[in-house]
Amino acid sequence: MGQVTEDGTAAKAVRCATVQFEHRPDDKAYNLSRIEHFVRSAAAEGVRIITFPEMCVLGYWHLRRHTAERLRELAEPLTGPSVGVVRALAAEHGMAVGAGFLEIDEKGRLFNSYAVCLPDGRVHRHRKLHAFEHEAIDSGDSYTVFDTPWGFRAGVLICWDNNLVENVRATALMGASVLLAPHQTGGTASRSPHGMRPIPAELWRRRLSDPEAIEAELRGPNGREWLMRWLPARAHDNGLFILFSNGIGQDDDEVRTGNAMILDPYGRVLEETWAAADDMVVADLDLGMLPLSTGRRWLQGRRPELYGVLTRRFGDERDPRTARFAVEPVPVTRTPGRTARAGSA
Repeated sequence: MGQVTEDGTAAKAVRCATVQFEHRPDDKAYNLSRIEHFVRSAAAEGVRIITFPEMCVLGYWHLRRHTAERLRELAEPLTGPSVGVVRALAAEHGMAVGAGFLEIDEKGRLFNSYAVCLPDGRVHRHRKLHAFEHEAIDSGDSYTVFDTPWGFRAGVLICWDNNLVENVRATALMGASVLLAPHQTGGTASRSPHGMRPIPAELWRRRLSDPEAIEAELRGPNGREWLMRWLPARAHDNGLFILFSNGIGQDDDEVRTGNAMILDPYGRVLEETWAAADDMVVADLDLGMLPLSTGRRWLQGRRPELYGVLTRRFGDERDPRTARFAVEPVPVTRTPGRTARAGSA
């Protein structure tokens, strides 16, 4: 499935998969073994693109407790051995394989990065645009959209990148039809009164003896219900398929909620899981849905001359880490270059 026709256009469908798995902190060998396991399983089902979670090669939330020096010891360049393993798997199975890792560049800068390895050996890297995990981890400064061997363009946005609506719209405008959306989310301690809340670790530890309790959390307001408030809109409003991948289980002092799912350009869920375990979902993306999808038609109805406000600074912008962990209320009334106090006219 998903081959390119003789005239160079995309064939009607491409089979894709997205994975949730519980990583082991700093255990690259184990985490890469889980990636290999699911790549081989997906290949047996004819999958062409498979998406793994954010930072899954190394683990995620515990990194904030490491020193900058330790992070640099654990980090690898794009040409390092971990991405090399993923690259070899992609070539062996004729697939595109995406996995998250901690990158170090030639200047010693650290990034929360995602490598998409294509069957021909090419690797496309996305650096998280809104990194907040550690003060030593920098944010990226560019979007990542690329051609695939199956006749369509794909894009990557990591976790919080997807929550800022401008990023998904920009990725769509750059031609992406399929968005790889790796995450480590769910069960977080949100400061918003109606946001997510932590899930008791004891429920995860009892998942085999009391599966109903943990499933209620994974499907409830701290997991799937929160995703359903915004994730389908990203797909619908931009005419994109979305491959949502996420961690599951213990992630330092939080419990990730999994909910790996694949959405179509109308925001409908094609396949999903709420298993309290490592899992994979597979779906055929009908690329013929794209041209008449609502979001694609809306893109043509844009009036760019009105959107200058989107690129003007208001004077209260913050770096991602400060914005993510701020506790004070945000002013309601805002003016470019001058932010008024909350509630003022």
